[in-house]
Amino acid sequence: MDPDAREFTLNYEGGSLTMVLGNAKDLFGEDNEAIGSAGEPVSSTVTGHSRVRKIGKGATQIAAHTRDFIQWPSNGRSNAAGGTPIVMSWTGSDGEWQARCSGPLWKLGTFLQSTSPKSVWFHALGGRGYGPFQKI
Repeated sequence: MDPDAREFTLNYEGGSLTMVLGNAKDLFGEDNEAIGSAGEPVSSTVTGHSRVRKIGKGATQIAAHTRDFIQWPSNGRSNAAGGTPIVMSWTGSDGEWQARCSGPLWKLGTFLQSTSPKSVWFHALGGRGYGPFQKI
């Protein structure tokens, strides 16, 4: 399978964009740091609680603690969990391409305005059109 034909998820503040990797490279540029999506450090607090491992056995007290980990880009695998289907086009795209957006569409517009070196437009299927967006 061609690696550029695989789905690729770009996380940004407030949402994510899932599209074919080849299209992401064409839109953002092959060397754009958005393509290299690094993990983000996350700290998660766990409150103290009791846990019963086996029914009928005594409870064990779990102390409150903090987990530190790296959150890597991810996306839902089913269409329902994958976000809103959108159609995108950009300068030189030779037509429209389908993608998925999780989070509000205005946050996708904000991300594109700060990241895309090309003019890009999108619309939700059957919905309002947005754009052009382009980093200046």
